[in-house]
Amino acid sequence: MIIVVKRDCDQKQLDNLLKWIKNQGLGVTLSQGDSSVVLGLIGDTPKVDIDLIRSMEIVESVKRIQEPYKSANRKFHPEDTVIDVCGHKFGGDNFQIIAGPCSVESERQVIEIAKAVKKAGANLLRGGAFKPRTSPYAFQGLKGTGLELLQKAKEETGMPIVTEIMSASHIDLFEKVDVLQIGARNMQNFELLKAVGKLKKPILLKRGLANTIEEWLMSAEYIMAEGNKQVILCERGIRTFEPLTRNTLDLSAIPLLKELTHLPIIVDPSHASGLSRLVKPLSLASVGAGADGLMIEVHNDPKNALCDGAQSLRPEQFEEVVKGIDVMLPIVNKKRV
Repeated sequence: MIIVVKRDCDQKQLDNLLKWIKNQGLGVTLSQGDSSVVLGLIGDTPKVDIDLIRSMEIVESVKRIQEPYKSANRKFHPEDTVIDVCGHKFGGDNFQIIAGPCSVESERQVIEIAKAVKKAGANLLRGGAFKPRTSPYAFQGLKGTGLELLQKAKEETGMPIVTEIMSASHIDLFEKVDVLQIGARNMQNFELLKAVGKLKKPILLKRGLANTIEEWLMSAEYIMAEGNKQVILCERGIRTFEPLTRNTLDLSAIPLLKELTHLPIIVDPSHASGLSRLVKPLSLASVGAGADGLMIEVHNDPKNALCDGAQSLRPEQFEEVVKGIDVMLPIVNKKRV
């Protein structure tokens, strides 16, 4: 249920309304916009007398909503959520680029790549320390050592770190990580979602391999229901019948999500196709569709990468992608800062 409060409402009246709602055993989120105050009621709302609420002096309108996700719903929060990561903002009219290697392989490798992508225009550094792989025999990442190397790269460049967490038991290791990524395979790992929901760190939530948009938003809801409202969605392609690409990038998800949720949405064009030559056109298409950012895999020696070399750009290729992005951003009224 959503209650829109009159713009000129008295603070005492608003406090009384909030107290009344909580006395009904309901949770409530308050969204303060430029033109209105929106209250989102969470819980067993069917028992609430909607006519009684309508009759209250400070209430402009009230309506029930059908979608199962509440906190992530744009109806609850009409204004775009803007998430600040060490001064770099996601959402609204901001556009961010995250770049780096699929896997951290060595200190020299990750620092060299970090310097190159920062020079080209990336603001945040991605890099895998814990790697979920389809084969148990594939490279699984450097784990704790990888996190330490990412931290060294941050010290060298000042770039905030984005890296994947695979288990709630690892949370203490991620204390110095700036953005925790929930990968596609863990999108419905509900215990992990609840655990990161208790943190005060931004969470980058990737779409599952074959999950619907509603299922994806419900996963975001798990995080937000625990108190963490800093969720960045990441479209990374879904599994279809098409064998020529690793996945199929669902560009339609971007404008749809803009209608359904207030959360920022970025795109991972590297995993979307699995082919480095498609990263640039998919990146530009994502900008045109309204994405709030991109996460791109970059490696200084893709042919010898321990993970996903086929989809990784060389630093000079990444620089060309950024140039194309900068041409398009004014057209979609976004800025890269």
